[in-house]
Amino acid sequence: MSVTRRVFGIMGLAGVSAGLSACNGGGLPVFGSVAPEASAAPPPAPRPHTPRSARYDAIYGEFPGEPFPIAAFDYTQMDPRHLRRSVAYSSHEPAGTIVIEPADYALYYVEGGGRATRYGVGVGKEGFGWNGEAKVAVRRSWPDWIPPREMIERDPTVAPRLTQTARGMGVPGGLDSPLGARAMILAANGQDSGYRIHGTTEPDTIGTNVSSGCIRLVNQDVIHLYGRTVQSNRVLVAA
Repeated sequence: MSVTRRVFGIMGLAGVSAGLSACNGGGLPVFGSVAPEASAAPPPAPRPHTPRSARYDAIYGEFPGEPFPIAAFDYTQMDPRHLRRSVAYSSHEPAGTIVIEPADYALYYVEGGGRATRYGVGVGKEGFGWNGEAKVAVRRSWPDWIPPREMIERDPTVAPRLTQTARGMGVPGGLDSPLGARAMILAANGQDSGYRIHGTTEPDTIGTNVSSGCIRLVNQDVIHLYGRTVQSNRVLVAA
């Protein structure tokens, strides 16, 4: 079964036109549930902001020791649900499983013992969402971004940004790369799915439907998640 950037079917891939609805019927089994005190409720209006704290000053401050600078950002302007935190999480999935709940803009790294780390994410735009099972096939630090041909044809602003890289025409890893500081390439049915979990320098896109199907985290969070993953981590994306 071919791998495209289109909708994932249950436990695999289904070739559905990218112009159709983001999710096909059926969905996935329940992977886990957040304890009531950690549940993600619809955001009130106006959007809540986060009080400043020493803990988040440290988490979302400048990140040293990288080949490219990772700047601090004003996390107080983000909905507090989208900031990294440990939560009570009931699941039958083993520790190390990554569970993504696009509707809640949440990625859970299952730790076992009824706990998980929750990260806020940006997800696919209408028509680019997906659901199903994959695994982390390749892990890359400051990866080059090689857009697929369909994206280049769809978006005329992409081609002028591309230069020759070791992996083809793209944007070299660094501050200009849309993949940010880290990327985890996801495979399904033994093939590259075309989707990635990756970083971003645009924290205002967390909690939004923004991508062509990739799951994005702020650079500070994707580095934290990357350090806990290995090739073969199971990834489950809810419908």
